[in-house]
Amino acid sequence: MLIQPLLTVREVAEILKLKESTIRQMISAGKLRAIKFGREWRVTQHDLAACLDTHATRPA
Repeated sequence: MLIQPLLTVREVAEILKLKESTIRQMISAGKLRAIKFGREWRVTQHDLAACLDTHATRPA
């Protein structure tokens, strides 16, 4: 059961301060997990957080 809201590409772009086209490229490249409903993509908050965690730099 889904207990968290799904974010649109526009919402993700606003959160990350990026263009929508950049978010779509990240989805196409497999860097950001998303679910497609018809012609629209949706991203869970968990998947967005996981993407950020994966791409974060960490001190050695």
